[in-house]
Amino acid sequence: MKNSQLVARSFLASFALLLSLFVVACGNDKGKVEAVNMLYGTDSKVWKTAKETDATGDKVKQTDAQKQEELRIFANGNYTMTSAAESVSGKYTFDQAAKTITMTPQGATAGNQFTVETLTDDKLTLVGTSGAKLMLEKE
Repeated sequence: MKNSQLVARSFLASFALLLSLFVVACGNDKGKVEAVNMLYGTDSKVWKTAKETDATGDKVKQTDAQKQEELRIFANGNYTMTSAAESVSGKYTFDQAAKTITMTPQGATAGNQFTVETLTDDKLTLVGTSGAKLMLEKE
């Protein structure tokens, strides 16, 4: 009887450990900022808005036109934002240690700095200075 109880306890302990590892591995990516190449892949990567929240955390309703907007980030430090109405190009700098990205439109003297809350192969979350968040997904 004691052997079967030890085997059962050992099994349950192993199962609990595996379950906790699975939960950690499959948890959300918030706060995970990987290497700069996650921004652009091998040459460039297209990002589309998945969700946007305002500074208070309330969801911002996206129009059909906004859902079609794209942010293409290139390996050479350039970016292009394209919407139905316009296209804006510029340069970006990414500081992985500070978890920030600064995007400077072409012809501008100053850039817009965002905190990078999440950066993985398929997710990018940018937080503006107001606290508004833009959650992007790889197209």
